[in-house]
Amino acid sequence: MQRLIPTGDPARPVEFTEDAQPVPAPDEALIRVEAFAPNRGETFLLERPDPGLLPGKDVAGLVVQAAADGSGPRVGTRVVGHPPRGGWAEYAAVPTHSLAELPDSLSAIEAAALPLAGITALRLLRTAGSMTGRRMLVTGASGGVGHYVTELAAAAGAEVTVVTATPSRAERLRALGAAAAVHAVAEARGPFDVVLESTGGADLSVALSKLAAGGTLIWFGQASRTPATLDFFDLLNGPEGAVIRHFHYAGPNAGPPYGHDLATLVRLVHDGRLHPEIDRTADWAKTAETLVDLRERRIRGKAVLTTGVAS
Repeated sequence: MQRLIPTGDPARPVEFTEDAQPVPAPDEALIRVEAFAPNRGETFLLERPDPGLLPGKDVAGLVVQAAADGSGPRVGTRVVGHPPRGGWAEYAAVPTHSLAELPDSLSAIEAAALPLAGITALRLLRTAGSMTGRRMLVTGASGGVGHYVTELAAAAGAEVTVVTATPSRAERLRALGAAAAVHAVAEARGPFDVVLESTGGADLSVALSKLAAGGTLIWFGQASRTPATLDFFDLLNGPEGAVIRHFHYAGPNAGPPYGHDLATLVRLVHDGRLHPEIDRTADWAKTAETLVDLRERRIRGKAVLTTGVAS
């Protein structure tokens, strides 16, 4: 089969190679991949790839070999999956606890845009707690996690302010339920009960200052790739009793299995309550170019690559 592997070359981060089909473990199904979506974190890993790196965590396709232990979907079932690696290939072995069946209403392209960003959004909101009547600030809201969080939190009763650099994304996030959109964290009108922070650098301390007394900042990314500096004495004049929580969607209290969350995301999309934002769809022959654009942020929403058989 064909597989995409890292090159270490920033100008062309991946290339095709011939590889054997993966041999599934007893609790894994073999999926014929129809579409996959790269994530920004994967572009970081590709800059200096570790030996043996096989990228690909967001896939959708068809079960061609059911799990030997009898778990999971049968042969011929359309699925979305979140494997630990190896999804940028014609076939991928995926643990059955990280699969969800797809209804006819969802294409493989839509489904591939769901896993990492959608699971992260669901688990962030569970960590934040009840949304009803609470004021929330979301930094870095232009990305996949940001728009899913905005739509889900607004639907759950939160008053959401988003930070996004572009007017077009601000307009779209308002359409998804955001109460306000600003172009810099300093412009946000607090105080906020919850801040979801994913940019790092100087933005983190500014976002922290926007919290209400006893509020919570959940730090789940550092897209700026710039370290954040906090001053203890600044907090004396800021939000008393503020809580800063580090979050990772696959952390020890929130790791796999992912199948239940994937099924929730699929149901929400099917019911018209969640709308995947796909910036670009291309044949997987264009993966290298797409990754460069993603790294340089010329892609604002999700990019989805198809292997030629996506529905």
